[in-house]
Amino acid sequence: MRTWSQRQWVTALVGMLAVGLAVGLPTDVIPNPVFGRPVDVTWWSYPSLIITSLLGGLLLATYVADQQPAVNERKGIAGGLLGFFAIGCPVCNKLVVIALGTSGALDWFAPTQPILAIASMALLAVALRQRLKGAAVCEVPNSGTMASNDEERATIES
Repeated sequence: MRTWSQRQWVTALVGMLAVGLAVGLPTDVIPNPVFGRPVDVTWWSYPSLIITSLLGGLLLATYVADQQPAVNERKGIAGGLLGFFAIGCPVCNKLVVIALGTSGALDWFAPTQPILAIASMALLAVALRQRLKGAAVCEVPNSGTMASNDEERATIES
């Protein structure tokens, strides 16, 4: 990340904000008049939101001006979705309520949310690490290298 351009850092910052709002507003971890939740926000939801936003923004920045193939998209997407489910209201999640009922959501799903938060952060961290390692291995050649290749081609064609 030490070699990142200003564009990548700006993307990371904007990405962090976007992920934070995309996850924090609908889950009502960030209070707002549109969304609400009948169950109080847990203490660990705040650091989970911050870490998920940070990792999500940094991961997004690895896709800016990047020549390497996007091989870790699934881990990043899965990490973001797990983060959303981890900090969301357990009885507001329609899928959980349909599968487990309201009492099941509180008794079974709510206790697993911290595990989901850890899994989310782990997936995002692994995806970020792999993207950064791939970027270090697949550096774009400088213009001097391109010129020497053109000269070699011209020599071969002659």
